[in-house]
Amino acid sequence: MNSSEDSPKGLILATTVYIVWGVLPIYMKALAHIPPSEVIAHRVIWSIPIAGLVLWATGRTADLRRAMQSPRMLGMAAVTATLISVNWGIYVWAIGAGHALDAALGYYINPLFSIFLGAMLLRERLSPAQWVAIGLAAAAVAVLTWETGRLPVVALGLTLTWGAYAFLKKWLPIGPNQGFFLEVLLLLAPALLYLGYLGATGRSHFLTGDAGSTWLLLGCGVVTAVPLILYANGAKLLRLSTIGILQYIAPTMIAMTAVLLFGEEFGRARMIAFPMIWASLIIYTVSLLRQSRRERNGAAGPAALDAR
Repeated sequence: MNSSEDSPKGLILATTVYIVWGVLPIYMKALAHIPPSEVIAHRVIWSIPIAGLVLWATGRTADLRRAMQSPRMLGMAAVTATLISVNWGIYVWAIGAGHALDAALGYYINPLFSIFLGAMLLRERLSPAQWVAIGLAAAAVAVLTWETGRLPVVALGLTLTWGAYAFLKKWLPIGPNQGFFLEVLLLLAPALLYLGYLGATGRSHFLTGDAGSTWLLLGCGVVTAVPLILYANGAKLLRLSTIGILQYIAPTMIAMTAVLLFGEEFGRARMIAFPMIWASLIIYTVSLLRQSRRERNGAAGPAALDAR
């Protein structure tokens, strides 16, 4: 497929994934009575069979074996595994503790933080519009900090951990499906040890008579691994500008869920900060679309000359 075009399959996959991520807080809210650390352990354990089945079905197990023989690859995967587990922990805690709006804010800011990382660490050139977008997002964080008297720790925690994870993931020389399986595989031993400790001390919520909790914990593998795997495959079939627009689906749904279903208060600070974030995202998206259009036009020119 031409890299400058969107595949209908990729569009369906990515849209579906963002919608799933948008309603995920409802699932996590049902797990609010369980400590986040226990939920994360089950997310790791029950992701293993799903991710492993995908690797086997796609014939990618040889890539995984080669990765496990490389100390450098294992070290990089250990770092990304740590980042994603911390990100999951912040997210699960935020939903259960009534901070879903802060989680939505973190995922709104995330793409802007990613382009900021690219500018700072990779020396990527940003357009004036992109700098304005980043400045607006920073100002929104400042407004929240000033109004509440504290940093929006949840939003910043999610932004920093996911942004760093996505940045380092680009440098992991292995496919996304193999990389995800390697990450959860590295987290498996700590997860099993922790769940063993909970079981030995009588604090486990798994297989303890509460069938609802047991099924919800078992389902953590599905809601964790399936969307990530579908996204990894769908994103390859879409333009960057299309992904840039679609990624706002999830935080918008999370914010609506927080207010309409969870009853979280929007508040004066958020009434100021969120429109600033939305404005920054509009500026960023328009800039991204213009850049994509210029790249397509630039590619079309040589192609038209070759056709003649």
